[in-house]
Amino acid sequence: MIEFDNVKKMYNDGTLAVSDYSITINEGELVTLIGPSGCGKTTVLKMLNRLIEPTEGAIYINGTEINKYNIHELRWNIGYVLQEIALFPHLTIEENISIVPEMKKWNRETIRKRTHDLLSMVGLEPSTFRKRMPSELSGGQQQRIGVVRALAADPDIILMDEPFSALDPISREQLQKDIRKLQREIKKTIVFVTHDMDEAIALGDRVCLMKKGKIVQYDTPPRLMMHPKDQFVKDFIGERKSPWQTSVEMVANQSGDHVISVKKAENVFPTAGKFILKDGQNRYAGAIDNGRSIQLKTINHDVPLYKATEMLQENDQQLLPVLKKQRLVGVLNYKSIVDFLKRQTKANNEETMYE
Repeated sequence: MIEFDNVKKMYNDGTLAVSDYSITINEGELVTLIGPSGCGKTTVLKMLNRLIEPTEGAIYINGTEINKYNIHELRWNIGYVLQEIALFPHLTIEENISIVPEMKKWNRETIRKRTHDLLSMVGLEPSTFRKRMPSELSGGQQQRIGVVRALAADPDIILMDEPFSALDPISREQLQKDIRKLQREIKKTIVFVTHDMDEAIALGDRVCLMKKGKIVQYDTPPRLMMHPKDQFVKDFIGERKSPWQTSVEMVANQSGDHVISVKKAENVFPTAGKFILKDGQNRYAGAIDNGRSIQLKTINHDVPLYKATEMLQENDQQLLPVLKKQRLVGVLNYKSIVDFLKRQTKANNEETMYE
């Protein structure tokens, strides 16, 4: 867990970069930092790995103030991915990835296996890429190597400073998907700086919107879009407040009407209708249709509504289980979508009446 406790950073020239900064980032959470240029996003990252020291306040990792850690051990346990990537041009991809593990005195076989596994994880065939030079890779491939290098020594925390901003839209969208998939697999704590609101909403478990060094709103993407704190947040979100951008967790039916526990199904097996099954820990456990076991596509809780609607159409499903870390948080169907859109239309009409 990371905690910023009333942190302030003022530079020698009198510039106040960060003030009154207090947030908690839970273990395994991906938090995106966003705001106008110069709002202090990168300063927050650099204070976390002590590239910059705060003027006031304290920063804690797992309850220990970061100044209490040996600075080299602290940085070895924090991976850093930059916009510029900064791969060493005279080293092979394998050598670039091996730098921190070698500093930590890992044995050669362990490093080789780690490199192989990480390259495979990000879709780069190890036998093809490990001996290549950075200049032989595309921008998107180099950025993947930047991510792999940050993960190489198995750090608990990853810092990412606008890592995709220099990429073309197609490469950027693909890497965003890769990071979301990777986060579900490796469960690292990630702090991700971006200037793109769509990226912040797509990636973040929570979004920290900053202005002039201060936190304006720190919230989940659905709450940020549906309940902006003030006019600045509304303006920054802009048209993304469209209901079709809302995450499916906010739209799904959570009443349990279409859900039955595995234990209950064993005693009173439903022979009519379609039901989602869940186990004792509220995890998705399959589905039945008129007494027959069936396979259903599932959807992650943070997928926007417009993409979920496409999935319903493409797979010809009446019910779409909505999962958050394998736990069932709701069921999406066309009725829940229509009900949500009706509520949004009513709320917008009422808001217009009182303007």
